[in-house]
Amino acid sequence: MAQVFAALGLRREDVALAGFVTAGPGTAGFRHLPLASGPVDKGAGAGQCAAHLQKKGARDEARRPVPHWRPDRRCRSAMHTYLDFEKPIAELEGKVQELKLLAQEDPSVRIGDEVSKLEQKASQLLQETYASLTPWQKVQVARHPARPHFLDYVERLAEDFTPLAGDRVYGEDSAIVGGIGRFRGRSVMFVGHEKGSDTQGRIKHNFGMARPEGYRKAIRLMTLAERFGIPVVTLADTSGAYPGMESEERSVAEAIARSTDRCLSLGVPLISVIIGEGMSGGAIGIACGNRVLMLEHSIYSVISPEGASSILWRSSDKAKEAATAMKITAQNLHELGVIDRILPEPVGGAHRERNQMIKETGDAIAEELKGLEKLDADSIRRVRREKFLAMGRIGLS
Repeated sequence: MAQVFAALGLRREDVALAGFVTAGPGTAGFRHLPLASGPVDKGAGAGQCAAHLQKKGARDEARRPVPHWRPDRRCRSAMHTYLDFEKPIAELEGKVQELKLLAQEDPSVRIGDEVSKLEQKASQLLQETYASLTPWQKVQVARHPARPHFLDYVERLAEDFTPLAGDRVYGEDSAIVGGIGRFRGRSVMFVGHEKGSDTQGRIKHNFGMARPEGYRKAIRLMTLAERFGIPVVTLADTSGAYPGMESEERSVAEAIARSTDRCLSLGVPLISVIIGEGMSGGAIGIACGNRVLMLEHSIYSVISPEGASSILWRSSDKAKEAATAMKITAQNLHELGVIDRILPEPVGGAHRERNQMIKETGDAIAEELKGLEKLDADSIRRVRREKFLAMGRIGLS
């Protein structure tokens, strides 16, 4: 693809702005706006792309700064992304769309009964598929690119959200976003990982992989919340802390450890929700809450299945077996007492009914906060400490 772009004389950023959106790691495919119908030469392709960018000031609009707490949806695809195990569902739903388009083009064609049968069959197949997902399939669902991220939750759950940036030591890290907002009549400090929803967003937020300054920012915000008696809500969704050289140079392990300690010593209620991937210390660094909730198809573990497979079998080919052995699903972790509550997802995953999932997550957070609001600071710390000290006893008994 890079050679195609070069042949057309296009820069990578121009292509991204024109509508080319690559999927994130672990996902397949990309969508694009066609540069032209039929073959074009270098000049024609570049000219049409430039015309597209200049139309109604698209280039200027794309370069206009966007507040980091508000999701940028310019490049979000309206097309549904199907996972590997969803191919039979994709075929049925594709046939439904084809028949509906045919009916729109020729109203005389009566295919209502056929469409209804196919829709019913697709719905039944979707329910059956998601009722018996394997651990590896749940890993795929948790990583779905259209799954709602931290900024989606904040946008719909928080009013008057004010983002707070910087760790006051080194700098800002956009992989962890935090700030104060009004949540159902009360002030709440929101902190969470943001993966990004398009190419530009993923690069900006480093795919949700935080550097040390991200965890030091989380510490600062949690301390600020404790000072003013504001409860904290954290949303974990990361494949792990960023493992680059600069992270090691700035002591990422120490930053995660101090963030974990800050969670455990916090004197205000802390509700943590695993909304997608909860991998390694990168997730637990902000997820040591009084109550830990998980979405039904999210995952939570000390290492990714691919990482465990590479260590145990010297190859990532055994990731499916590792996912099963590690017991990383919400159901496994609830049985072991690691998490407190499972939030059911809509049939087909949170990405199919984003608003519904966000609302139900908000309802669960409000319920958990209400259950902790009468506890004083010492009781909050004691309850949280006892919760984490009790982990593992079920498996050992």
